[in-house]
This record gives sequence, C-alpha cells and structure tokens, in this order.
Amino acid sequence: MKRIALAVLGALSLSACAQAPQAAKTDAAAPAAQAASRAAPASPQVAAGSAEARAVDAIRTLNAGVDIDKVGAAPMPGFREALVQGQVVYVSDDGGYLFLPGSGGALFNIKAKRNLTQDAMADMRRDLVAAVPAGERIVFAPAHPKHTVTVFTDAECGYCRKLHSEIGEYNRLGIAVEYLAFPRMGLGTEDYKKMVSVWCADDRRQALTAVKAGHEVSSKQCDSPVDRQYQIGLRAGAGVTGTPMVLNADGVQLGGYLPPAQMLEALDKLAAQPKAPAEKAAAAAPTGGA
Repeated sequence: MKRIALAVLGALSLSACAQAPQAAKTDAAAPAAQAASRAAPASPQVAAGSAEARAVDAIRTLNAGVDIDKVGAAPMPGFREALVQGQVVYVSDDGGYLFLPGSGGALFNIKAKRNLTQDAMADMRRDLVAAVPAGERIVFAPAHPKHTVTVFTDAECGYCRKLHSEIGEYNRLGIAVEYLAFPRMGLGTEDYKKMVSVWCADDRRQALTAVKAGHEVSSKQCDSPVDRQYQIGLRAGAGVTGTPMVLNADGVQLGGYLPPAQMLEALDKLAAQPKAPAEKAAAAAPTGGA
C-alpha cells in the first residue's frame, strides 16, 4: 500500500539515509508512474466553497494524482480529516496547512509547499552542528568551497566508506566535507573504539582514510570528542536514519550516500530555494553586542 509520505508529499522529502541513490530514485518515481498509467484519481463529492473542498484542493496542490477516498469533520476544531490512499491526514479548514500524523509525521504549509517540521528540524540540526568546535571535526575541503556538508560517519558502514573513497571528487566539485563521529553500533563497541582511535590519532585525516579503506589503526585513548558527537548525532537524528547522515550548511538532511555529481546537484537546488521564514528572520536580525 502506498504511503502518503511518498504519494502525496514525496516530492518534498529527501532520499533515505544509507540507501543507494538509485533505489531512492525508483521509489520516488513509482507513484508518479503509477498515477500516469491509470484513470483519473478518485475524489469524494464535496460542496463547492466548503472546507471539505478546500481540503481536497490542498491535497491536490501537493500531488494531483492521489486517490482521496473521504473528507469529513476532524476530531479537532479548525481541521478536516481526509483518507488519502489508506492514510489519514488533517487539513486546516482554510486549506493552508496539512498535518501528517503518526511516526515521522509532519506539518506542511500548502501554499509555500514547505515541510515546516523539516524546517524546524533543520534549524535544530544547524545549531547542534554549529556548537561543535572546528578543531573537533575532520575536514576534507578544497581551497575555495562552494558548499560545505557535515557528515555523521562511522568505521563500519559500507556507504560511509564509499563516500570517503570519492572524497577527492567531492572536493574537486567544490564540496567541503566535515566529518563528525557517529559509531552507529553504540558506545563501547568495536566501531566506537575505532572512531576514538581515529580522533585520538596524530593525523586524524590519515587515520580516518585508513579505517575507511579497511586498514587497522593503532588503538589509542584520549579525551576524544566521539562521545559528544555521538550524542549530537542522536539528537540530530543520525541514530534513527543511520550513517552516513549528510547535512547541508542550513541543517537540511540530504539523506545518505549520494555520488559527487548528484550531491552537487542537490546542494545547488537547496541553495536556490527560498529560505524558510525563520531563516529569513534570523538573517535579518541585527548582530553584535551593545
């Protein structure tokens, strides 16, 4: 059964973390292909100009090809309840907002086609990452980067290793990669110990490259930032979505591994998008002290 997150809102969401980009492309394209091969999507009979009609229009604004089986009163005032391809969603009576309940739910601004929940998460992730001192990151960057991404990584993840094997091409395309440690198997595991050894090495970049290539590194202990970065990763969502988790400079999650050219394309598209209202307000706010 299709999920509303793919069928209705799939165009607004990014590929799943630690999955091959080809699989993400196929999943995202499937609803559109299926919609094109069938008759007009189902719609309930609603009175013109009613809150129900506005709910239908709002859903169709996000995806014109989904079946809307039912629209009626919601258990909370100010909203209509709609059954869309087997999943319940709530649309504000003015047709301005859509709420997707359940695990991983989200609130959408229909007119702006923005996932407000993702915007809030991006703001939180940006602030969490900004709190990590530059000296605690392992950085691979070109002289004049066009984009900077933060990558939560570990020693064992195959996609993490693949990403690092192409680090030179990311840099050549103008993408700076700043690594933070996220031993996804948990604290105290062999994965964790390898990450501590990397961050305690005299040459962190060399040690990380060795680990990514499957080589052993000298076991070391120090007051490393791995524990702190792991906790930041949990709060940022890395513990749920896996590794690598890639964030742009605004805290927007790109998903998992993307080949260099695809990552550049995704970053360029994000940079061209209008900023969320909260970001605009932050950019306009005065800086400095008295």
